[in-house]
Amino acid sequence: MSKIEWCDETWNPIVGCQIISEGCRNCYAAKMAYRLQSMNVRGYEDVAKKMVNGSVQWTNRVQFVEKALQKPLNRKKSKVYFVNSMSDLFHDKVDFNVVEQIFHIVEQTPHHKYQILTKRSTRMVEYFDTHYVPDNVWLGVSVEDQKSGLPRIDELRKINSKRFLSIEPLLEDLGEIDLSGISWVIVGGESGEQARPMKAEWVENILLQCQAMGIEFFFKQWGTWSADGQKRSKKENGRLFDGKVWDKTPIHHEILGD
Repeated sequence: MSKIEWCDETWNPIVGCQIISEGCRNCYAAKMAYRLQSMNVRGYEDVAKKMVNGSVQWTNRVQFVEKALQKPLNRKKSKVYFVNSMSDLFHDKVDFNVVEQIFHIVEQTPHHKYQILTKRSTRMVEYFDTHYVPDNVWLGVSVEDQKSGLPRIDELRKINSKRFLSIEPLLEDLGEIDLSGISWVIVGGESGEQARPMKAEWVENILLQCQAMGIEFFFKQWGTWSADGQKRSKKENGRLFDGKVWDKTPIHHEILGD
């Protein structure tokens, strides 16, 4: 069971990553990888390190955890899998032959749904120039700011697929967003001691644009900073935006058939 609100399970045949934009600065996955590495969990050797200031960062080592590849085959009940929560499937150190092996499992398990999220949208486009997207796959890009994030949406639109955005952590007002061809948008603030605040007006701007286009909206969390600008625990700050929970998940609707 995953603690990520918008999926049922995580599936990590790839482990390890590196910082490429501001959204990566306080990566939760690096901290989790370091913890697993300290527990001697196989597959996580030397992928993360503790810095002099006490923060945890990736070592830039990326590895294929072949023993994790079969995980979805053992689940008969339909699940929504977030693929590579501990890495990026389209990292340039992941050979396309490995990506093909992962998609082979995806195609063998049509009863599951798979969410594939990347910050490396250009390489994702390169892969799908010569491969098709299985029907049980949703492709998404991370969007944290205007400079790095918004261009990824344009890249995502080049691929014929069901598309979603993970706007987390939201680091600034995104202004007007071209949401054409997007079916689902997830928004959330940053967590952790070094988290940067998210403002309510930034979230509202995205929500209103989604509503205007009939796009499903999911508010994941405030994170460490609340709507009133106070620093508290993620749990204390909760998931309410404008007094309600926003839980639209079209991927689960596909499984339920509604």
